[in-house]
Amino acid sequence: MVRSAPVLPPGDALPTSSLVTADAFRTIAELGGDLVFILDCASGLPVYLSPHVNDMLGYGVVDVHEHFARNRAGPLAPLSAGLQERLRRFAAGDGSRLRVVREFDLRRPDGREVPVEVISTLLLDEAGKARALAGIVRDLSARREREREQKRFASMLNHEFRTPLSTIDGAIQRLEATNANADEPTRQRHRKIATATDRLIAMMDDYLSPERMAAIGRQRQANTVPPRLLLEEVVAQARVAGRKVTLVAEELPAQLRGDPAGLRLALKILLDNAVRYTPTDSSLSVLGRRHGKGVELALRDTGPGVPAEDLPRIFDRGYRGSNAAGVPGSGLGLYMARSVVEVHGGTLEHAAPKGGGAEFRLWLPVQDAPGKGLASGESSSDNRGGLRG
Repeated sequence: MVRSAPVLPPGDALPTSSLVTADAFRTIAELGGDLVFILDCASGLPVYLSPHVNDMLGYGVVDVHEHFARNRAGPLAPLSAGLQERLRRFAAGDGSRLRVVREFDLRRPDGREVPVEVISTLLLDEAGKARALAGIVRDLSARREREREQKRFASMLNHEFRTPLSTIDGAIQRLEATNANADEPTRQRHRKIATATDRLIAMMDDYLSPERMAAIGRQRQANTVPPRLLLEEVVAQARVAGRKVTLVAEELPAQLRGDPAGLRLALKILLDNAVRYTPTDSSLSVLGRRHGKGVELALRDTGPGVPAEDLPRIFDRGYRGSNAAGVPGSGLGLYMARSVVEVHGGTLEHAAPKGGGAEFRLWLPVQDAPGKGLASGESSSDNRGGLRG
């Protein structure tokens, strides 16, 4: 059993219920090699410290206790920083203060800084009052080094792909410039090569940047997501934006195969468009249903709709619609959304509802059925564009 290191006199001990919870907490946490501390909320002093605190931070148990008792502004102060404000907010009903995760650097006595992650939880008594703060401290040195290696690898990989693509891009531009008299089939082949090159470069920017690779990390990432959850998240975001919104979801599969972050990005772009281009008093509808061998997720608004002259190009990269004057935007949103969906073997299309407004329909194959063709050779557009604005 892990040896505890109580540092408060028995008369100041916490209630038995809190200590039972704390004992279970520290036993589980220390099995993973993390440093554990438990503070009394009333005094702010440690009740328990892992015996191996010296190994990670260079301070002994007595040193830490003296720090909290005499010098709250020292190098260990971040461990309990803001505790009283946190207790005040929790008592006022802020449930987000129950569990808090922070990252910062702690300075050892030898001057070396240790990057750490601190996950702390308030331990409550039978009346729901916070009596103790239990936390684990994780040394992030190894993770930070992995992230640096991943960024270096991503930069190298990005460069190795970008160099030949840039060569192809330059060559096809020269061919188009010097072969003005080429026949139509030849010009179309040139255009397809240029379009494909542009698309690959854009996807590298989105998915193969050093920052993207570092965020992915070495852990296995989720590759499925419940479609109803995606729709509910859109509804929640719309309500945060102050919009009236309804959810109509027919029978949906339990899971969709794909990158959850990418699919969320595509749907958020559709919502941002609807909020940006419709009056604040207009309503939104979030829809989900089975469609063919896949599932269709849609967002419908009751705004003015997409101008007819913009429809052929709304998914083009860099295209800004005729209604974009004075509206912030880069012309990349819908282009990015469609790129993400097509990589998943799906489609993203616009439809004009009978009652007016605009509707964007995102179709994805279900897990038990083949897709419409991952990154198919023939796309419904050259997909070089973006937001309605």
